[in-house]
Amino acid sequence: MKSAEKQVPSSLRVWFVIHFAVDMLFAIPLLFFPEILMPLLGWKVVDPITSRLVGAALLGIGGESLLSRKASRDVFTAMLNLKIIWAIGAVVGIGLGLTIP
Repeated sequence: MKSAEKQVPSSLRVWFVIHFAVDMLFAIPLLFFPEILMPLLGWKVVDPITSRLVGAALLGIGGESLLSRKASRDVFTAMLNLKIIWAIGAVVGIGLGLTIP
């Protein structure tokens, strides 16, 4: 039996599945229909290649969230680090995009 410190809380496993669903909600339209989705989100100029790259990143991160939902604590730690790094990079990128003319 696993020690209590090595177990992954079941709520975190549920959040990984929710993360997968939300990522897919955006990833699939970004990959296949960026010219339709992006104006709905307020973008006036759409770069379909960049939109598809973001969709691909969301597909990869969300897909791995689903695949690793039953994994060990070490896998969860690595995935959480990836999600944090991705989120910080996204915030910095958006911030730069809003402040640099």
